[in-house]
Amino acid sequence: MSNEMRTVTILGSTGSVGSNTVELVEREPERFSVEALVANRNVVKLAEQAKRLRPRLVVVAQDSAYGPLKDALAGSGIEIAAGADAVVDAAARPADWVMAAIVGAAGLKPTLAAIQRGAMIGLANKETLVCAGSLVMAEVERCGATVIPVDSEHSAVFQVLDTAQRDRIDKIILTASGGPFRTFTAEMMAAVTPEQAVAHPNWDMGAKISVDSASMMNKGLELIEAYHLFGLPEDRIDILVHPQSVVHSMVSYVDGSVLAQLGTPDMRTPISLALGWPKRMAVPGQALDLAQVGTLTFEAPDPIRFPALRLARDVLRKGGAAPTILNAANEVAVQAFLDRKIGFLDIVRLVEQVVATLGDAPLNSLEDVLICDTQARRVAGELVVRITQ
Repeated sequence: MSNEMRTVTILGSTGSVGSNTVELVEREPERFSVEALVANRNVVKLAEQAKRLRPRLVVVAQDSAYGPLKDALAGSGIEIAAGADAVVDAAARPADWVMAAIVGAAGLKPTLAAIQRGAMIGLANKETLVCAGSLVMAEVERCGATVIPVDSEHSAVFQVLDTAQRDRIDKIILTASGGPFRTFTAEMMAAVTPEQAVAHPNWDMGAKISVDSASMMNKGLELIEAYHLFGLPEDRIDILVHPQSVVHSMVSYVDGSVLAQLGTPDMRTPISLALGWPKRMAVPGQALDLAQVGTLTFEAPDPIRFPALRLARDVLRKGGAAPTILNAANEVAVQAFLDRKIGFLDIVRLVEQVVATLGDAPLNSLEDVLICDTQARRVAGELVVRITQ
């Protein structure tokens, strides 16, 4: 990238993606200045980041964390705010580049705020496109924003997709590690614990994303995200299990060529691509050594043991509110599993029941999205209560 200073805002700075973004920004202080850091409730880590990066604004989403954050940054001269509205206001501030790494549907409003002022967005919050993909991409076009995907799979596609020859693309192939339960039987998965589900074999991720990876719902959400990002129909987006997580995704062309992006399973690589776009940044860590890796294997996903993939395709074909409902119900179900209220296999069953109950009403506005999201969470919560009784 050029030597011109780029101002950045990091939404979700204390999570896995946000923390890696902070690390990369710290490595090149002559190239990046920080407008705002935003976190949910981790005051200790947020204050530590703020003291190092010296942002103009620090925001914590939980109102109750305002006092502790203010105390932690007393005398620093950094502006402090709290609450959901303050998160959106932070995203609307004049940063050149915004990392959208708030987990779940909570990231939708702030990501839209950044898009609507035409910012460059590093999009790690796949739920934004799952919940409201058509509305969000229309705003990207209207406002002249730039979206650089940060999920490793979509970043890989972004790097090898020939946008000048879209009509020559056969299909996109998203790879999946298969998660920690790739070889488990249904009986074994019925007994797994939250601790087992969050122990991803290749990637260092937060609890929610790790559980989604274990159920393969994460790949279903990425399927929907890819549909909106790259404009290919659902039947031209394939999923392939690749346990080594070295080939991050592929694009197949009509001449039989398949272009792939390879790298070590390190989120700093796709983050750096987005942060430095259109030029690449140096990233610390071990380079990919294919001789050491030795073998790369691929297999089709099992739709019987991992029904989340089939469900995601179903809701994408339905369109309207169906993906919004899927996402909201899944967030409730995953949290219930982490709280030990339901079993692992109950997650997808519950989500499917909520989708069947609420249908696929059209979405014409952000208000429609929020109403459907609220309804889905209510129904999912009621189902959790029934399961636990």
